[in-house]
Amino acid sequence: MSLFLDAFWRAVAYCLRPRVIALSFLPLVLMVALALGLGYLYWDLALDQVRTGLESVVAIRTLLDWLEGIGAGGLKPVLAPLIVIFLVTPLIVVLSLLVVALLMAPALVGLVAERRFPDLERRRGGSWLGAIVWSLGSALLALIALVVSLPLWLVPPLVLILPPLIWGWLTYRVMAYDALAEHATREERIEIFRRHRGWLLGMGVLTGFLGAAPSLVWASVALFAVAFAVLVPIAVWIYTLVFAFSSLWFAHFCLAALQALRAEAVPAGPATLVVTEIETPAVALPHAKP
Repeated sequence: MSLFLDAFWRAVAYCLRPRVIALSFLPLVLMVALALGLGYLYWDLALDQVRTGLESVVAIRTLLDWLEGIGAGGLKPVLAPLIVIFLVTPLIVVLSLLVVALLMAPALVGLVAERRFPDLERRRGGSWLGAIVWSLGSALLALIALVVSLPLWLVPPLVLILPPLIWGWLTYRVMAYDALAEHATREERIEIFRRHRGWLLGMGVLTGFLGAAPSLVWASVALFAVAFAVLVPIAVWIYTLVFAFSSLWFAHFCLAALQALRAEAVPAGPATLVVTEIETPAVALPHAKP
């Protein structure tokens, strides 16, 4: 628990460093360009497809007519944008995580190692290519889990639990690997995952709940379409900062755990044998007879 809280507060303090804030702008630029570009090209098409789908379902069409009949017809134009945002948000979250993991995480882990663990040996059990394969594989599994669990999101409590759990698992897998790739061997990484899996998953889940905050901004995009170009960068930057914080949190936690693991493996120094010379009394030898 002490390691968990110590890493948390250190990560919060590091997020206030100008270097970390500056690093957050590179993923921001890429993600904003991607979001605005796809929005410009496919937003109207996506809305038309969703509206067509809603009108083809009799139950939903009846519900919309009922809302209009009771004077709540203003919700009808907002429903399609909200559904599109609801479907796109998981993709934005996963892409933001991957961009931060590939572009920011190595620099952030290097910052933590430089300032707090300068003497920790770098055994390079991972590689940049290995990080890409690990991250993409984990992201694919997370997206499959999101798609499979979509029907369960209709249950009110589960919609607040399942997405953060899935994003938390993905964050734990990606960030913990990046934190240990440069310094730990493969065996050390597996052992740290085994020992601290519960804490690491808890860190990822808490980060997943923090990542839900930008969803409020996405909802504002639907309600205030005029401010679309302003609200989208704000939402993406919040995602970037959340995942930058998680990268720092995992770096502090994992490197401290690695340092403790290696300290356990150092054998005790050999005992020093002290030999005391015992003085023997001189014995007079009889003279040999001639």
